Amino acid sequence: MTQTHTLVTPGADLVYDVRGPLPPAGGLPVLLMIGQPMTAEGFTSLAGHFPDRTVVTYDPRGLGRSTRKDGRTDHAPQHQAADLHLIIETLGAGPVDVFASSGGAVTGLDLVATHPGDVRTLVAHEPPVNAVLPDAANADRARARFHEAYQANGTSAGMAAFIAMTSWQGEFTEDYFAQPLPDPAMFGMPPGDDGTRDDPLLSKNSWAVTDYRPDAALLTAAPTRIVVAVGEETAGTYTARTAIGLASLLGQEPAVFPSHHGGFLGGEHGYAGKPAEFAARLREVLDAGHN
Repeated sequence: MTQTHTLVTPGADLVYDVRGPLPPAGGLPVLLMIGQPMTAEGFTSLAGHFPDRTVVTYDPRGLGRSTRKDGRTDHAPQHQAADLHLIIETLGAGPVDVFASSGGAVTGLDLVATHPGDVRTLVAHEPPVNAVLPDAANADRARARFHEAYQANGTSAGMAAFIAMTSWQGEFTEDYFAQPLPDPAMFGMPPGDDGTRDDPLLSKNSWAVTDYRPDAALLTAAPTRIVVAVGEETAGTYTARTAIGLASLLGQEPAVFPSHHGGFLGGEHGYAGKPAEFAARLREVLDAGHN
């Protein structure tokens, strides 16, 4: 059974879901799954492959069901990490294991840096942090490019430019910037401007995520076991390179996971990966930390 709870804080009302008993059965820690800007529903398929674990998912503040009261629109990893610390405290089950995807992986890094006792193992899957790239300045330019396309022409134009950025192989050279922006129709997107300018992925609201600068000293000093993960199908692309850069910063090699950036997603989310194979690999990585 899944139980949904709301944690009321001064800055936001945080909605989270608990699948399984508290305290957890079998002596294993709670498995917390986090994304950004993806909300809890994106982990439905993956959570279903862990019936033996108590799995907790949540909607970050200002996204999905978690309404914010702080008057802000930015999605800063530091705020989200503080929220997760409160949720973990509220669960009352001790340190948790964390599977963190994309921007959620950046939040996971800040959680470990600021509350190292909260997390036993963090699996950080393709965190998009520009600072670890040799071409960090050009990664910032590439981000500005899809943002400008979104501001000028709306979601379809912005998302097409975003896909072009995230599928580009290798460093963002002048060859990348010389390419014309893609036609949204190439990706099956509707023409025209939908009028929105506050999408969490395409606006500046999540720039704090890609601007995040991991503190290697804090992260390596933490008692948390950190595993940086990369998808086998994303080699050479932006988030694969950021994963490799982060792993290098922490003195490790990334763990290879099945499929792509959303490899844990089921078909119901429109970007299907290989959730069964992904879950098996995640279980293998987590179990290694419990032995």
